[in-house]
Amino acid sequence: MSQATFLNRQALYLRPDPARVIVRPFKPATEPRDLNPTDKTRANHIVDRVLALDPETAAGQLADVLENFLGRHRNLLETFEARADEMEEALATHGTFSKVQRQLIGAYFLNEYSFEASALFNPSIVPHPDQSGAPEGALRFILSLRAVGEGHVSSLTFRTGTIAADGSLAVDPTARLASSPRIGYRVSGPNGDDVEVIFKPDEDISERIIFPVTESQSHGIEDARFVEFSDGGRKTYYATYTAYSGTAIRSELIETSDFISFRMTPLHGAAARNKGMALFPRRIDGKYAMIARQDNENLYLIYSSDLYRWEDGHAILKPEFPWEFVQIGNCGSPIELYEGWLLLTHGVGPVRKYSIGAALLDKKDPSKVIARSREPLLRPEPSEREGYVPNVVYTCGAMRHNDQIILPYAVSDTFSNFATIRISSLLQAMRN
Repeated sequence: MSQATFLNRQALYLRPDPARVIVRPFKPATEPRDLNPTDKTRANHIVDRVLALDPETAAGQLADVLENFLGRHRNLLETFEARADEMEEALATHGTFSKVQRQLIGAYFLNEYSFEASALFNPSIVPHPDQSGAPEGALRFILSLRAVGEGHVSSLTFRTGTIAADGSLAVDPTARLASSPRIGYRVSGPNGDDVEVIFKPDEDISERIIFPVTESQSHGIEDARFVEFSDGGRKTYYATYTAYSGTAIRSELIETSDFISFRMTPLHGAAARNKGMALFPRRIDGKYAMIARQDNENLYLIYSSDLYRWEDGHAILKPEFPWEFVQIGNCGSPIELYEGWLLLTHGVGPVRKYSIGAALLDKKDPSKVIARSREPLLRPEPSEREGYVPNVVYTCGAMRHNDQIILPYAVSDTFSNFATIRISSLLQAMRN
């Protein structure tokens, strides 16, 4: 199975940019309590020191902060005040504050975070919900990426671009600034928090950063597999992702219709305890369907009448060829073709080398495997072997456009690129 007959690597390298930063709450470590129960925490000490400044000095300090950071963020004074509002209960013990004092205190309890300083990888791609302005025969798309910064904390970031009528690709310039959303609502339940986050509509989509906002996500929102889901004429964008708390993982679900507001909901059931779940783009026989990896080795097909509860399914793909003997997993949601469901897979082989393969599933009964790639579609080239995790190519979701599959993929858990695949040639190679 020769890659040269159907796969074309692009040169659209998306690399991590440490200059892109957001501001995050900063919480100084508190001093251990000693024998005196009236001792104040470090946070209270900081507030006291700010309050001790005379008005002119406080105003000068605030002006200095703005001069240093204003060009790096939107609405900094508003952000400082919002941070002070979050600390209202703690600040209440200190009496009244002037506006300048509140803003300066807010600044002391924030820090910059370079969210993609280490890596920008594991992309997935879907059609843009707004196709206005797209040239004839072209398609605008949204690309999601996993960004990793200090402390190996993963967040979710986005890019946009266009696939031209001739199949060529272009990625739009990335916004210089980045922003975090506001919390629309937070509802605690027996399986964790259900949260909505909302961005400002006038912000470019590449500015929007979804950073962990719940305890289950506190160390990372990892490997979002976005899919455009059709149900009765209504299109919704869902993404399964791995929430990592620092000690435990579980699968959760993002839902959006406009990439401005996002609902994040825990999944539950036996199948949601692992990672790597991918939702089919429509119901099958009235039920939701997923490809999942429940045993860290094989791929399972699971069904549910409830989008949020997923129980055990049955294995449909197991390691068969040397490049996948260690394990296989899905590389995003199945893609519907006339011939069946095209499922991109990853395989792990000798020296923990990750490659991307494919399988073709029956359209009416996806548990039936029609064809399967004996050799990888994509494996690390010599120029793609070095990075944070060597010898890895990986994707969280591809998309069809006309007679091609548009495949964004990550290189060694460090940066991302694209490949295009001719569908007819791929299917012929798989059948052979």
